[in-house]
Amino acid sequence: MNTGTPMNTFGWLLKREYWENRGGFMRAPFIIALAFLALFVIVLITAELAAKQHGVNVNGIQLDMLTQNMSPDNVAKMNAAVDIGLLTLCFPIGIGLFFVVFFYALGSLYNDRSDRSVLFWKSLPISDSQTVLAKVVAASLIAPVFAVAAMIVLQLAFLVLMTIFAAINGVNAITALWSPLHMIKLWLMMVLLIPVNALWALPTIGWLLLCSSFVRSKPFLWAVLLPVIAGVLVSWVNVMQQMSLPSGWFWQHIVGRALLSLVPGGWLNADTFHTLEHARGPEAFAGLISLETIGTVLTSTDLLIGVVAGAAMIGAAIYFRRQRTEAYA
Repeated sequence: MNTGTPMNTFGWLLKREYWENRGGFMRAPFIIALAFLALFVIVLITAELAAKQHGVNVNGIQLDMLTQNMSPDNVAKMNAAVDIGLLTLCFPIGIGLFFVVFFYALGSLYNDRSDRSVLFWKSLPISDSQTVLAKVVAASLIAPVFAVAAMIVLQLAFLVLMTIFAAINGVNAITALWSPLHMIKLWLMMVLLIPVNALWALPTIGWLLLCSSFVRSKPFLWAVLLPVIAGVLVSWVNVMQQMSLPSGWFWQHIVGRALLSLVPGGWLNADTFHTLEHARGPEAFAGLISLETIGTVLTSTDLLIGVVAGAAMIGAAIYFRRQRTEAYA
């Protein structure tokens, strides 16, 4: 291993994280996409048999007739509706990403102590800060990059299948489904949301890494039960009401942020919807992935506080990484 400079060392640490976890990072999202596509093919075959070659129509009107001479406003609404469909397709991959990153972060430092490989890594000229930060980058950026790539492949395959299905039924769906500039815009926004989701996920990543570096056994129970028990106790003694806060505040901003911030798009809340109150229907939903929304999220108090809290817990994880070398199953 070439450890001549800190950047070289950090690059090798990122490669290590990828090599050791490429099954979850790279293969899992594409396997989910493939399984979803197989299911969709079955649905299309069933629909084709049920339609008995009568064509694709809506109330007796052919689909290609619906797309002719559409006004710009109707085209925008149709593109927004396509966005909703394509983003909905990504839901299974997003859930898979949540579980992959959750258990990766939870076990990343604990497993090194459990199998005593931490002693080997500490014998190398690699700092604990570099080790922990490499795991942060792997969880917050590397895994999501592969997930977004799988989402784009899934969306492309879905559009191809829908176009073929429509063509079999004598309908030209290209004008309705394929808009290169619109698709590129959607994919660019999905890529831009990777760092936004990464910043939003820092409280959960920090909390899981802290538990992984600190506890001597059963990291899952510590990571999940500790915030849940704290939430139950806070609700039981009505602490939030005494502070003139809603009863669910602690669950949303402490328990939820500690355990569920990894969910892609978890930053969606009333404030982001408020910025789009001028939009209606599909355009309002599709507008949730826009530069306006990204700006609102990046300047929100919730995100900034979460970044600070996540950074503090990551710092604590680095400290305990230096202090502890033992763990028990």
